Amino acid sequence: MTENGVHTDPAALDELAEAARHEQTEVGENGGVAGYKPGRTLRLSVELRRQFRRRRTQLVLGFVVLLPFILVAAFEIGQSSPNRRSGGFVDLATASAPNFVVLGLFVASGFLLPTIVALFFGDTIASEASWSSLKYLLAIPVPRHRVLRQKAIVSGLLSILALVLLPVVSLVVGLLWYGAGDAISPTGDAIGFGQSLLVLAVSTVYLVVQLAWVAGLALLLSVSTDAPLGAVGGAVLAAILSQILDQITALGSLRNYLPTHYSSAWIDLFSTDIDWTNIAAGVLSAVIYATVLTLLAARRFATKDITS
Repeated sequence: MTENGVHTDPAALDELAEAARHEQTEVGENGGVAGYKPGRTLRLSVELRRQFRRRRTQLVLGFVVLLPFILVAAFEIGQSSPNRRSGGFVDLATASAPNFVVLGLFVASGFLLPTIVALFFGDTIASEASWSSLKYLLAIPVPRHRVLRQKAIVSGLLSILALVLLPVVSLVVGLLWYGAGDAISPTGDAIGFGQSLLVLAVSTVYLVVQLAWVAGLALLLSVSTDAPLGAVGGAVLAAILSQILDQITALGSLRNYLPTHYSSAWIDLFSTDIDWTNIAAGVLSAVIYATVLTLLAARRFATKDITS
């Protein structure tokens, strides 16, 4: 859709119209706006409904649900043995439902999950700018800090939903195909089904925290460019580059400062004697990176000239 030669998005216009309805006010005798309350602008429910209606959100969540079924189909075609009790995560995937969930998290944590987080956060502000609707959103008026905060919260909720949806669907699919059983680690340690559910929950929480640095970087790039693809792609490329550098042993201890160095530390939870060192370091690293990048994003957005 175009208006005066400027591309606009129907969903963005719907958001502006709905926000305007929420903010209808009367002009007072002194010329000021009566009844205006910044805290009532751009409500989370409005933004959530808008984001859920977007095709990209539906496709991402749909693929997350579909992924466990794709993995099952791959194992069925490959005729994997369900009685296997040794090997790596892929070999042990069909041993039990918890092992199948571990495989799902393992294959997705390297590229898919960072991409999903980068998509939700990198697209949030840049898309508004690309549709030329950001300046109208601010003119409602919605305070800049509230625009950034509300959109970041919604992006975080969608990211958490995707990250939680994967292990939950994988567990259901695993129970149907491989049954409840002990979680078997590559080292041979066995964890009971009940305890394995708790370990999987903690692992998911760790992944959510660890990927916070991707969210912060994508948000910073989103407020720095009018191209959503550039913001999303920049965050994904940064994650890939960090993973590549982490494989270069010549860097020595410098690799400890890479944001992805502890991305797989959650695997240590699947042991009878858990070493919390890498997990704690991973949480600390992610929190520091996320805090710094988010503060830079807030500063950048607060001082940026909005022209689109």
